[in-house]
Amino acid sequence: MVQKYQSPVRVYKHPFEMVMAAYEKRFPTCPQIPVFVGSEVLSEVTGEDGSLHIIERSCKLNVDAPRLLKKIAGVEYVYFVQKNTLNWKDRTLLIEAHNETFASRVTVIERCSYSVHPENEDWTCFEQSASLDIKSFFGFENTVEKIAMKQYTANIKRGKEVIEYYLNELIAEGITEIPRWVPPEKRALMSRLPLESLSRLTERVVCCASNLSADKLDADYIERYLGQLTPMQESCLIRLRQWLQETHKGKDEHILRFLRARDFNVDKAREMLCQSLTWRKQYQVDYILETWRPPAFLQEYYAGGWHFHDSEGRPLYILRLGQMDTKGLVKALGEEALLRHVLSINEEGQKRCEENTKIFGRPITSWTCLVDLEGLNMRHLWRPGVKALLRIIEVVEANYPETLGRLLIVRAPRVFPVLWTLVSPFINDNTRQKFLVYSGNNYQGVGGLVDYIDKEIIPDFLGGGCMCTVPEGGLVPKSLYQTEEALENSDHIKLWTETIYQSAHVFKGAPHEIVIEILEGSSVITWDFDILKGDLVFNIFHSKRSPQNSKKDPSASTPGVNNVQLIEKSWVLGVDYSMVESPLMCREGESIQGSHITRWPGLYILQWKVNGPAPVSGPALPRVDDVLASLQVSSHKCKVMYYTEVLASEDFRGSMTSLESCHSGFSQLSGGTTSSSQSQSSSLVSR
Repeated sequence: MVQKYQSPVRVYKHPFEMVMAAYEKRFPTCPQIPVFVGSEVLSEVTGEDGSLHIIERSCKLNVDAPRLLKKIAGVEYVYFVQKNTLNWKDRTLLIEAHNETFASRVTVIERCSYSVHPENEDWTCFEQSASLDIKSFFGFENTVEKIAMKQYTANIKRGKEVIEYYLNELIAEGITEIPRWVPPEKRALMSRLPLESLSRLTERVVCCASNLSADKLDADYIERYLGQLTPMQESCLIRLRQWLQETHKGKDEHILRFLRARDFNVDKAREMLCQSLTWRKQYQVDYILETWRPPAFLQEYYAGGWHFHDSEGRPLYILRLGQMDTKGLVKALGEEALLRHVLSINEEGQKRCEENTKIFGRPITSWTCLVDLEGLNMRHLWRPGVKALLRIIEVVEANYPETLGRLLIVRAPRVFPVLWTLVSPFINDNTRQKFLVYSGNNYQGVGGLVDYIDKEIIPDFLGGGCMCTVPEGGLVPKSLYQTEEALENSDHIKLWTETIYQSAHVFKGAPHEIVIEILEGSSVITWDFDILKGDLVFNIFHSKRSPQNSKKDPSASTPGVNNVQLIEKSWVLGVDYSMVESPLMCREGESIQGSHITRWPGLYILQWKVNGPAPVSGPALPRVDDVLASLQVSSHKCKVMYYTEVLASEDFRGSMTSLESCHSGFSQLSGGTTSSSQSQSSSLVSR
């Protein structure tokens, strides 16, 4: 397997020329990097005007590997060839390196670049990427890979420290500024100009610097807003972020949470993130803070709420579970409404984390939950209530990973171990390690809550001096209960049953079709659909005949499966109906938004049909349009979730903003698009 590394952008707050002078001091050897034994110049070329300098070196490395492995390999040192292309005019340095030793068994490729900061021409940016491919190594492939990755990551951040060291050395020598390169003809002119004219001329020397791409992250930004990460964790974040770049417009802390939840395994984090994005869009979770209005009785009887922050600046949520009538809440609300309320709490928690990051000036990416269990008894173990709790935990674990920084459980009664036995298997190991449980009154004093919450913030009902406005809970009146029949019919959580989207299954030889009646020409048919499973072809037809009876595919007779065919087999394309746009190939995982301006009134048929499998070619990180194929076991069924609307021509402004489902920063991960236009229609395809 090819191992890849991509660094964030590291910034030196020194001019490019000073950084280059410091860089050259690393050669021919560098005591600050023990693994770098020495180097020898193989070739050197300088351009006619002196602006271009190309130098190729052979670098000798003493890799920190077991003596036995070196003896088996038959080498003491490893040699790399490094080619440096320095462009003084553009103020860039490109470094390309590859291994010469064991080149037939191991391929190591490294590429680094120094360039001028796009917003400050007196600063210098550094980027680094590398790949390692071990084909064979005497049966020690895994060992060599671990040694190589350990050695490489150990020297990544040391590289910046070395440059800083030599910069300080230059400054100590009295070198604080190095003139920029100027063309020879200007250099000759400058030598003859008076000082005032020379000053004006040098002010007009403009550096050539490209803008920092939107998909790049600054190392200082990562440390400031996301916290301390290891070099390989930084690389995982940047790789997943780049892979999502075409659809990601928002927040890196969300990507980082999914990476942490999967121990920085990029493939597993990508799979988890894609499933969550589909879930958010399908159930319109991004709108929940705007649309969810809890019933008045829920605000009274749900004993939970936000209460300032803990000693580390995390938002603090207090839940008085022992005082809560969980049975009454489930019976009065139903699982769906209770889940919506919990999701709104999680969405609010993410907002508060962002606010606290700004307030405290350090990364706040999770919150603390304080759970008071005084009053917990066997009525809290009501089976439907526990079942609802487990379902909520499952949804939260899948879609809000690593948002819980710490869970403080106080006044745990004897019945608590029973509840813990039921719930703990559904909580992952990382989350369980954040639980602290206090029984009786041992939460008071040193070693208790004061270790995690400032004394003046501890709520009054736990012996603190802070008035807490969290509701006290209590029994929910039975007059508010739903009927048993209603609860039985709600066996599965059907979040957002009023969703504007519809789902359909598509089978080989059995497309799914819908008909839209257009009353006046120049109306606009708009669509927004997601390919949840399989590859499909999307068509739009104008029909001269009215479909008689919709027919369903016999294989789709399973309850809940939607598959409708409207075009009769006897119909002739070009006679009874005509294709008004070229077919659109849609890959699994794509999100398509588009429109068609109708030429004639009448019936239009939108069709989704199965497309044959496309060959998969393999970069280490596949494209978004390939990834969801790995999320489900393949079968003959395809699935699409769609929404359509007809707009009058005067209401259509050429944009699809009315159809955009990316509302909050989080789901802007699925909001970016690339566009392709076809005669009178345009489709936006998220990949």
